[in-house]
Amino acid sequence: MVSAPGKVIVYGEHAVVYGKAAIAAALSLRSYLLVTPLPKTSRTLTLNFTDINLNHTWDIDSLPWATFSKPGKKKYYFDTVERLDKELLEVVKPLVVTIPGKVQQGAASAFLYLYLMLGSKHAPASIYTLRSTIPIGAGLGSSASISVCLSTALQLQMGTLAAPFEGMLSNETQLQLKRINNWSFVGEMCIHGNPSGVDNTVATGGRAVLFKRTDYSLPPEVTHLRKQWIHFNPVHSFPELPLLLVDTRQPRRTAEQVANVRNMLNAHPEITQSMLDTIDRITAEAHDVISDPDFSSFAGSPSLARLGELIRINHGLLVSLGVSHPKLERIRELIDHTGIGWTKLTGAGGGGCSITLLKPKVKANILEELDSKLRTEGFEKYQTTLGGDGVGVLWPAVVGGSETEINQEMFLGAEGVEGVEALVGVGAIGKGIKGWRFWREWIAEGSDFCLH
Repeated sequence: MVSAPGKVIVYGEHAVVYGKAAIAAALSLRSYLLVTPLPKTSRTLTLNFTDINLNHTWDIDSLPWATFSKPGKKKYYFDTVERLDKELLEVVKPLVVTIPGKVQQGAASAFLYLYLMLGSKHAPASIYTLRSTIPIGAGLGSSASISVCLSTALQLQMGTLAAPFEGMLSNETQLQLKRINNWSFVGEMCIHGNPSGVDNTVATGGRAVLFKRTDYSLPPEVTHLRKQWIHFNPVHSFPELPLLLVDTRQPRRTAEQVANVRNMLNAHPEITQSMLDTIDRITAEAHDVISDPDFSSFAGSPSLARLGELIRINHGLLVSLGVSHPKLERIRELIDHTGIGWTKLTGAGGGGCSITLLKPKVKANILEELDSKLRTEGFEKYQTTLGGDGVGVLWPAVVGGSETEINQEMFLGAEGVEGVEALVGVGAIGKGIKGWRFWREWIAEGSDFCLH
């Protein structure tokens, strides 16, 4: 089994469209992919993503191996793929055309493209079963999380990737994460066409990134907010922070919200540009706070309060840019009334989700009362953490503290987010040689003193 996190944009939405910086961080909400090999006599490939109602089987020998093996077409696990091959996409289309739903077809296309590139006609028949605790279509990187899971699982299954282990050299760790990320980006291209690459980068490496894209013909500049290393000893890490995520369940289209800001920029250029510049300064200040070796998230910490104030200010500017929604404002009103933290919309706005950076030691009864009010008004609350682990491996896939193998029936029988987490989550199974294993911190190439 492999797993990868979702993500939220913490600071910098919409300003990032105009060449400003933004900070995105991993969520503890995750996707989990169980790989079940079938007997050697079987020659089928099954994809069962129950959360999006996708369950489809293909005959391995009938897949278009010949087209994918043509000279100049075949890519290998060590290759970097920056664009999709149109001819290969065309031969995949007939294999997914009978699958109902655009989201489902996108996921199936990504899977088949990766399988045909990374796999082999002689690979064992398998069932790939996915469960996700990440809300779908809410701007939380659910597709990137799935792509990272597929990239990792296929490379592990084909023997071109080693599961992380204590003592793995840092250059080997980085190389493996780079390969996971490269191929997950291919999956994202199959689903979205022209993704930024930020979502899959966060899902691969976890923690948080600062990203900026000044030229949309080029990939974004991405800086990992990582442990700082001096003489190979970690001296500081991106903090894991308690977060309340609330889904408005209000559908929204990113393109419409981006157009709203563009229209405002055209109508009020100086005022709007000033707001975008201020959001950029908020992101820069948040980066400085997080990067400070003296950062603390304990009660009474000025560091945490500064991050919270920046979240509140950032939200106010997004409201002024016209990208909030009455449901987002209602959520903020309910949470502000409790005084438990600082709230803003995340992502495109116009619906989607809000995030609240929680103050320390929030009383359980306050959260329970808030949860009741949110559910009454049709919202859904997730209590999660910000800045956690990236892609991980559970191999063998067994229930924590036992030799009981996690099978299809158990995995599919887990009910809701709580059921999935109780069965296969890190909290239930633990970390280490008999639990979830994560690749060590992503260390920048060519650095004696790795600061990012």
